[in-house]
Amino acid sequence: MSFSKDVKEELASYISSARHCQLAELAALIHFAGRLSDDGCHLKLETIESEIVIIKCFTLLKKTFNIDNVMHDADEEKVLKALHLYDDDHHIISPDTPVNTLLVKNNCCARAFLRGAFLCIGSMSDPQKSYHLEFVCSSAPQARQLRDIIQEFQIEAKIIKRKKYYVVYLKEGAGIVDLLNVMGAHVSLMNLENLRIVKEMRNSINRRVNCEAANITKTVNAASKQIEDILLIKEQYGFERLPDNLRQMAEVRLEYPEAPLKELGGYLEPAVGKSGVNHRLRKLSEIAEHMRL
Repeated sequence: MSFSKDVKEELASYISSARHCQLAELAALIHFAGRLSDDGCHLKLETIESEIVIIKCFTLLKKTFNIDNVMHDADEEKVLKALHLYDDDHHIISPDTPVNTLLVKNNCCARAFLRGAFLCIGSMSDPQKSYHLEFVCSSAPQARQLRDIIQEFQIEAKIIKRKKYYVVYLKEGAGIVDLLNVMGAHVSLMNLENLRIVKEMRNSINRRVNCEAANITKTVNAASKQIEDILLIKEQYGFERLPDNLRQMAEVRLEYPEAPLKELGGYLEPAVGKSGVNHRLRKLSEIAEHMRL
């Protein structure tokens, strides 16, 4: 099962205790999955997530209006009035429009609305591969309202047009975690956090290994160049012509070709620090470069 499916199943099982929050979530289901009938007199649900959305919708209808599986015209009118889906002429408003702001004015209702929106039009990528959560809206006003509600919780969300749709999306792991918390998907949130921790630890270890490997390569290359310079001096100039401190340095480097600078300093008489070793090796390099001219 996908992570996105897990989130939806968790959200589907979450039922707000307050009626106003139940109405807000029901409004999301109707606005994002509802379609006008051909005669424009009724609303019906059409969604890819049909089963999970329909079950949640009827659960909320039972909770808020005591409506069972069969909805009569009087029941439908009562629901549409409560969700502010009638215009001034008592015509059904297209569900492609934004939800009435009275239904999402409270913080708790905004959370419920986002929960319903994700059930209908939300999806999330596999967090082991990438961090991406999105809502695919059928109209720009819907997308703007959804983005604004998400941003009320200090979560950054953006809109992009994809063919005929308007996609509200989040790409930061921290923002997705915050949104899961807002919607009430706490189990999914913990699972995502665990995956993020493992992923970040793995990336940290890889960076450290790469850094250490780069440092080792750099050290090996530097030592190889130092030995090359010293052998040139030995063959064409002779160690006996070098000052004692440089002669001793050249001999120690040839004897311990893989030793780091600090260790090399301990082999000298008297011992010198890393900077002193580096200084002497640089002098030897300058002599060798002068001989190559």
